[in-house]
Amino acid sequence: MDTLAIAIDGRSFDAAPGSTILDVARKAGVYIPSLCAHPDVPVIEHAIGATVVYRGDERLTADDPHAQWDGCGLCAVEVNGAIVRSCTTAATAGMSVITGSPAVIAYRRDRLSELLRDHPHACLTCAQAQGCPRTQCSSNVPENERCCELLGNCELQRVANYIGIPADVPRYRPRGLPKLTNEPLFDFNSELCIGCLRCVRACNDLRDVGTLGFVMQSGRPVVGTLEAGGRANSHCRFCGACVEVCPTGALTDKIRVVGDEREKILVPCRNSCPAGIDIPRLLRYIARDEPEKAAAVIREKVPLAFSVSYACFHPCEEKCRRGEVNEPVSVCRLKRYAMDADDGSWHLRQAAPAPSGKQVAVIGSGPAGLTAAYYCARKGHTVTIYEKHSLPGGMLLTGVPEYRLPRQALDRDIETIRNAGAEIRCDAPIDAAGLSKLSGEYDAVFIAGGANEAKRIVIPGIDLDGVYWGVEFLHDRALGRLTADLFKGLRVAVVGGGNVAVDSARVARRIGAKEVCMISLESAKELPAWAWEVEEARDEEILLAPSWGPSEIVGESGKVVALIAKRCMRVFDENRRFSPQYDESRTQRFDAAAVIIAIGQEPSSATFADCGRTASGTIIVDPETLATTMPRVFAGGDIASGPKSIIEAVAMGRTAASGIDKLLGGDGVIEETLVDRDPPQQRIGKVEGFAGLERNQPAMADAGRRAASFESIEQTYDPPAAVAEASRCLCCDLRLEITEVERAPRAEESLYALTEEKIAAVTDAEGVFQLFDADKKVLLIKGVMSLRKGLQEALAENNGAVFFIYEKEPMYTKRESELIQQYLQEHGELPGGGAGELDDLF
Repeated sequence: MDTLAIAIDGRSFDAAPGSTILDVARKAGVYIPSLCAHPDVPVIEHAIGATVVYRGDERLTADDPHAQWDGCGLCAVEVNGAIVRSCTTAATAGMSVITGSPAVIAYRRDRLSELLRDHPHACLTCAQAQGCPRTQCSSNVPENERCCELLGNCELQRVANYIGIPADVPRYRPRGLPKLTNEPLFDFNSELCIGCLRCVRACNDLRDVGTLGFVMQSGRPVVGTLEAGGRANSHCRFCGACVEVCPTGALTDKIRVVGDEREKILVPCRNSCPAGIDIPRLLRYIARDEPEKAAAVIREKVPLAFSVSYACFHPCEEKCRRGEVNEPVSVCRLKRYAMDADDGSWHLRQAAPAPSGKQVAVIGSGPAGLTAAYYCARKGHTVTIYEKHSLPGGMLLTGVPEYRLPRQALDRDIETIRNAGAEIRCDAPIDAAGLSKLSGEYDAVFIAGGANEAKRIVIPGIDLDGVYWGVEFLHDRALGRLTADLFKGLRVAVVGGGNVAVDSARVARRIGAKEVCMISLESAKELPAWAWEVEEARDEEILLAPSWGPSEIVGESGKVVALIAKRCMRVFDENRRFSPQYDESRTQRFDAAAVIIAIGQEPSSATFADCGRTASGTIIVDPETLATTMPRVFAGGDIASGPKSIIEAVAMGRTAASGIDKLLGGDGVIEETLVDRDPPQQRIGKVEGFAGLERNQPAMADAGRRAASFESIEQTYDPPAAVAEASRCLCCDLRLEITEVERAPRAEESLYALTEEKIAAVTDAEGVFQLFDADKKVLLIKGVMSLRKGLQEALAENNGAVFFIYEKEPMYTKRESELIQQYLQEHGELPGGGAGELDDLF
């Protein structure tokens, strides 16, 4: 493309045809201040507002429906003696632009005064602004005239400091405008709005939603929603683009988003998934009716994709921001839908690994073991899995009933592991001697045991015929050791309130029990089992008896006939430690021919005591690699973590595979890209009544009929329902795609190379200096009695510093403290070891 040349402050730059002066300056790294302009939204040129907008239910009418607004004017520059707006003025060949002439500075300050007239600014002109917590004020500024919580990390503040706040700016007087805090995710403090219209343009032009608008009143824009009743009534998509571009504290997240926590807070679904599945990308493909691509996204992180799509406890849904609007997106069910559409095309993205010549043994074929085996095989290692049972699957097979995880789904996952090259040897238990033998035969060993032992209690009658232990009961049933009608026509009491207890109760119903009662220490509100599974158990007519603890099992002729329980008054003490208290005078008899004790589970690690064990009985591992204290032996899954979920075990399997690969000379990189990463569409569009879209519920088998069968309870979404459910996503990750605004530099500071020549020119006065590495990351903030001497010492230390800045400050310790406090406000941590970037600090 042909370019044209323009001069900015005497330097020549190439400009693409159609570029504005501001476009050229941004590309060239020349800073021009602005508040209404943003890189991702159209510039304002003669904007005309609506006739009516709303702040909540307050109706705001334009006093002149034909009035125009031409923007903040802070981006003014001088061209041929005229003051023009750089955001709307096209660059032309031979143009000469001056960005900091006296006329430009005076014009910008006049426009800034207009903005600050109706915005709190006392803190901006205060000498103690940096690091100020706003809770106390040495200048006695009234609290309602102080700046907001963004002080120290506010775009308006940085721009105002760069331009220079005129001394004659009138005192800000609070206007008593409302702060709207009654809607999800975001707050709007209209008192702090400067009418820059970034939010309106982000909503309309960037997102194409059209929730926000503005009216002109007294020559200034006033922002509101286009329909009464708030954002939800105006079909807001709650994407957060408006908050992201707001240069003041007018639009803010209810949870403050700063520093390294930013992505974690803004995209909690992805960051709460232990395996790191890219949930927004997964949902985006389903919403676009491309479920086969969504399946590939799942497989990028989880080889047990079918099992996870059925039996994941979906922490992503617990954290889903949509849940704050009404109900979370049904991510787990959508994963199941995607896997049903898996066409295997992801295989085409996988090259056959080069053989490494190394051998890995995996003990246990549960989720951690299978996952580690898969990735070790994908790295070219020869993998053998040793499974003690006659069938592979570990806790996926023996701990998760088929109505939650169909066997054909598990079988497909196991086939994936085998196809990757792993060998599975069943009926192959490994004891301590076996571990020693394996560690001599293989280059690395991974112990992947599950929590397959039931926690015991001792009460009278515990040894009677008809007493079962929860985890072992589930294992025996899954492995065919119990008859299909074991409890036919019997009453069964299940002791416990967790997920194993619920599964035990539901399995008991399915093998013939006419009545099942769950007896728990916890109250109904305290039950540790997942609420949805408890509800499904209720639907299957399983009775709940909360706040009772077992005291005795009654028998006749050596067989169970009843359970006696005592009233539990509390389960935990004031410090939330397990410390049940009982009213021994209140008891209850539960007639039953069988009692299942399901009060918890724990791993059996005694066999591998040589690896080192914690006080709780788990194997000691390095959290970064899962290496044990035994050379070349790793451990993961429940045996290292205690009872955890399937997806958490998968995550541990990934960690172990990476650690093992590094040990064996590899790079430890197990990440795969199995489908192209299409750039997300920024224009998400308007959806009528978006906030009220209800969570789609798939069809479920009749409760009475399903209680007599181990068939899957839920049906999979059909395509229209899946697309509709995925389309409920707020697209929170799109906010991370919004371009960060260039930060205003501090006019009084320059960046110097840390050399003897530059240091020699520094004053010998006391003050504070800052050091930066080659990437302009802050290494040190330090106050010294002699700036020159302190910098010379820093140069001699050779700690990786490349640049420096300094300030003369007689009270250097105070100044040092202010800078450090400012840095903490913006980054949440002290600089050291490369924390923080120069551009973030200034």
